[in-house]
Amino acid sequence: MKHLYLIRHARAKRATDDHERPLSGRGQRQVAAMAEPLQRLGAFTGEIHVSTALRARQTLLGLDATLPELGLAARAHYHEALYTFEEKPLRRWLRAADLDTDHLTLIGHNPALLELAQRLSAQAPKRLPTGGLLHITLPIATWRELGRHQGEIIHTLSPREASHILFQGRAPEPPRLDDLGTRHRIINQLEHQYRMIRALEPGVAAGHDPEFLHQYRVNLRRSRALAETLLAIIEIPRLGRALKGLKRHARATSELRDLEVFLEHLARQPSPEAGPALTPLVAWLHERAREARRELCHQLQRRAYARDMLAWRDAIASKGFTKALSGLQERQIDRVLRERLARHDAQLTSLTDASPDAALHKLRKRVKRLRYLAELSPERHRRLLEGLKVHQERLGDFQDLCSQLDWLDAFTDAEPGQALPETSRQALQHWRTRLHERKATLRQAILALAPLTERDSAQPTPA
Repeated sequence: MKHLYLIRHARAKRATDDHERPLSGRGQRQVAAMAEPLQRLGAFTGEIHVSTALRARQTLLGLDATLPELGLAARAHYHEALYTFEEKPLRRWLRAADLDTDHLTLIGHNPALLELAQRLSAQAPKRLPTGGLLHITLPIATWRELGRHQGEIIHTLSPREASHILFQGRAPEPPRLDDLGTRHRIINQLEHQYRMIRALEPGVAAGHDPEFLHQYRVNLRRSRALAETLLAIIEIPRLGRALKGLKRHARATSELRDLEVFLEHLARQPSPEAGPALTPLVAWLHERAREARRELCHQLQRRAYARDMLAWRDAIASKGFTKALSGLQERQIDRVLRERLARHDAQLTSLTDASPDAALHKLRKRVKRLRYLAELSPERHRRLLEGLKVHQERLGDFQDLCSQLDWLDAFTDAEPGQALPETSRQALQHWRTRLHERKATLRQAILALAPLTERDSAQPTPA
């Protein structure tokens, strides 16, 4: 089995001499964003062959600078023959070179790379963006045996799927809501959130930048909170049924998000209490995250998911939805907001040292939904939003600690944890004790939070 990795050079500047076009600033950012994902996907396992064009050479050098431990620049081979825009000469070079490697990476140019992929695999995509990757497996013994549609596309990846920062440069533009009435502000907000959900899906599926999943969840939850508010005020055809699918898909992301948050925390602040147990714990968590991501990717590819997303789009774009909102007034939303603030404060004041963790988690969800409502009129609810931010941060930290403790318990009970030496198990127990102490301190900080109604200084909208 052969593995062929086709990498298109990153974005380059315009120049009179095509061969000497350097990378642009965006191209350099693309290289930095793609380096670690390419390594994880195995693109640097075997031989690396590069076009002699300056933009291809700088792509390789940028990868080398980001991953100095791999020595990519020293391993790379440069060929004038790879400076081609046609598929046939590229295929001819591959056959003639007959390299003694099962893993081969080419850094070159379009349309040659894309047309080569399309010749080798019927699954090949229609485009390969600058800095992008196509990974093809081929059931052949030698490179001389290259033939039409033999291969299978294993991975595709673009810089915009690897990096949320690069994605933001081309993300759907947020609507200007300042001068809009209540109805049009809500419709535009929901439509924008739908576009964001769909635009984020490739990055969520690729799984190289956790920010994609975070923003995907935020847009799902914002949409849910706004729809639930509307349904509490007026009857809207089809919206309730469409909302069920949205809730279901939001819940399906929770486990993976908790794992990613824990892994990010351990990467940023490795716990000294974990001692020698840290390495096997991180490996086990990564495996759990891979399993959760595989399941989430399967969900995103299912017809049921596509149906649910289309049902949601059709519901918020329907004439019935627009008509139902025609009489909606801001004071009605304010009334729902005040009622929910009152329920939040009642729940907050009812908390005690003996309250179950689930009660605090429920309060955290309530705070998020309150924030999404208040953000419909951020200037009117500025002081309230400041208070909500403090509440959300403390409750979010509490939820993270609970999640970490749950995963530590699951690891200890699993085979890797049970196989640890006694010293490692004692270190984990000490770490667990410290986390419980932090959790108790944070619980007291939450119990000391001030009621939010005191911050709701917005004047009621006139009837």
